[in-house]
Amino acid sequence: MNLWNKFLENVRLRRFVVLLGIIGILYVSRSIISVILLTFIFTFLITRLIMSIHRHVKIPSQLIVIAVYLALIGLIYLAVTVYVPKLISQSEAMVASVLQFYQNPPKGANEVINFISGYVGKLDVMNQVKGSFGIVMKYVTSIGSMGFTLFMSLLLSFFFTIEERQMAEFSKSFLTSGPFAWIFQDIYYFAKIFVNTFGVVMEAQFMIAIINTVITTTFLGFMKMPQLFSLSLMIFVLSLVPVAGVIVSAVPLCFIGYTVGGLRDVFYIIILLIVVHAIESYVLNPKLMSSRTELPIFYTFVVLFISEHLFGTWGLIVGIPIFTFMLDVLGVKPVHTKHNKLEKLRKQEKQNEQG
Repeated sequence: MNLWNKFLENVRLRRFVVLLGIIGILYVSRSIISVILLTFIFTFLITRLIMSIHRHVKIPSQLIVIAVYLALIGLIYLAVTVYVPKLISQSEAMVASVLQFYQNPPKGANEVINFISGYVGKLDVMNQVKGSFGIVMKYVTSIGSMGFTLFMSLLLSFFFTIEERQMAEFSKSFLTSGPFAWIFQDIYYFAKIFVNTFGVVMEAQFMIAIINTVITTTFLGFMKMPQLFSLSLMIFVLSLVPVAGVIVSAVPLCFIGYTVGGLRDVFYIIILLIVVHAIESYVLNPKLMSSRTELPIFYTFVVLFISEHLFGTWGLIVGIPIFTFMLDVLGVKPVHTKHNKLEKLRKQEKQNEQG
């Protein structure tokens, strides 16, 4: 009994054991990890949206929740009935144009194709593309499963947000009563860190993806690129993957740009992606991440590689937020070099103006 009391008093060891238990439970429940992650993401984002609406419109929270979810269901219905058929037709046209360009290249394009083929061959990207295509086909053939996952996630997040106060009051009883209240106190400790890191970083990634998509799609529209809707969806999905998403999106965009306007459009697209990446790295990340994380590119790619191996496609989206959560748990404070450089430059500009 004395050993048990010592264990309870050793908060660091106790929390480490609880964290291992949480990881073990999640590993056992990995078959429903998509439902868990989507439920958390929907709940977090919609709760933030409802809070911002409630600041400006003083009506009961339940009415806002119902209105938001009805609007969300309407958007999903509109997407399924109107935009999905259009997306499929535009995607088919986009793939056909790329294949036509590759099979019947215009004059002077052979050198470009040979260079790209050699570069891609060195990077062994074709195996990655084949694997990604297999994943896409797997998901296409399991649309029913995806629909069920989306439905359950929306339903669970709706019940959570509609009864948020009751949920909070009921959950507090676990923290204060019973001989095992310490377990729930430690779970609550990790939950707070998780929401403050994973949730904030995911929210920032969604905002960055939306801004990147709007900027890139606007410029592609000025360049009169075809299949804008499917391209914008591809850009949004890839923008959810930090750093690597910009690099991956460059390949199809450059191919399509070459079929439309030749090397001139390829040059414009490369410049556009460089500008978008610079805005993401030096403006959006310091502002939206709230100095939560600023990982070097090497760490970013290593984390994405490992998380994709562990979590599959989900790992590319949630890998960085989970890594920042682990850094916060371990008490690691990264040095924010880019943000500091920007602050120094701004201070120098102010001093020069005053001088």
